[in-house]
Amino acid sequence: MENSNNFIGYVGTYTKGESKGIYSFTLDTVEARINNVKLAAQLENPTYLTISKDNRYLYSVAKEGESGGIASFSIGNDGELTAINSQALPGSSPCHVSVDSKNQYVFSANYHMGSVASHLINPEDGSVQPSASVIKHEGRGPDPRQEKPHTHYAGLTPDENYLTVVELGIDALITYAVNSDGTLTKVKLLPLKAGSGPRHLVFHPNGELAYIMTEFSSEVIVLSYNKENGHSTEKQYISTLPADFNGNNQGSAIHISADGRFVYAGNRGHNSIAVFSVDIETGELNFIEHTPTEGDWPRDFMFDPTEKFVVASNQESGNLVLFARDEDSGKLILLQSDIAVPYPVCIKFLHTLSNIEILES
Repeated sequence: MENSNNFIGYVGTYTKGESKGIYSFTLDTVEARINNVKLAAQLENPTYLTISKDNRYLYSVAKEGESGGIASFSIGNDGELTAINSQALPGSSPCHVSVDSKNQYVFSANYHMGSVASHLINPEDGSVQPSASVIKHEGRGPDPRQEKPHTHYAGLTPDENYLTVVELGIDALITYAVNSDGTLTKVKLLPLKAGSGPRHLVFHPNGELAYIMTEFSSEVIVLSYNKENGHSTEKQYISTLPADFNGNNQGSAIHISADGRFVYAGNRGHNSIAVFSVDIETGELNFIEHTPTEGDWPRDFMFDPTEKFVVASNQESGNLVLFARDEDSGKLILLQSDIAVPYPVCIKFLHTLSNIEILES
């Protein structure tokens, strides 16, 4: 990166058609344009990515023949990726990966296997060690697509004392304690609305609220979170769709602004991002507007480090879309929609405004 107005982002993809792996791009915040889209790493189905807090390492889900797991990369001064190692197990690859702030653990959720896995990270080089825990869930839900467990998200709570796991197949939020050796111990299972298909979760910055996006019912579930014991309780269910929409829709990603004032939720089918304001007293949501994503099947979206911009990925139309974000109203304003990336899924930016200083330290 050449100046502090440019930020490097990465795109995880499905490697079909012309897609070959992880792509990178540059967001110029002065020109308000995305440029320099290029292949950063060749890898099979790197559909979800995560970046260490110090911006030194990128971890990706990966498919290796008949096995699936996690691949690790070092991040160079210009954002280039260099492969470190990978760990894979027989069966399908995971759909979600996350890392703790100290770069000690990597966690993955496996949709097809209905399992959550944890790995220790080698502190010397960022490599991923063999799995410390692989826990397979049990049960099913009422929807035909819930014939078995389908684990879709695994991420730490804000204080990093617990791992929260979202189970789409059995309509549940499962909390685990993370032991020092990387193993997981089950703490609590919270049943959610039957047939809702919970998919992804984001915590409020205050650490006392969480928001889950459902895939099947296209709702945001507002939860109160007790950081003392890792338990959650339901507060609100609110639709992400217009009342008169009757087409096929599957909820996708959910994100919250750093100030905790706005929640954004993706709709695949309606092809929009639903924008909500957060009630300062209750944490419950109030609908603001739907913003079209200018493409088909918006799988993910992400704030840039300044949170003045949002980049969305339309999987089936193969394009990224750049929006300006009004920090006062929360609304999104279209800037650019012609950024070609084949079968884009996940968007991630390097974490902070001082990317150069971190990468060169």
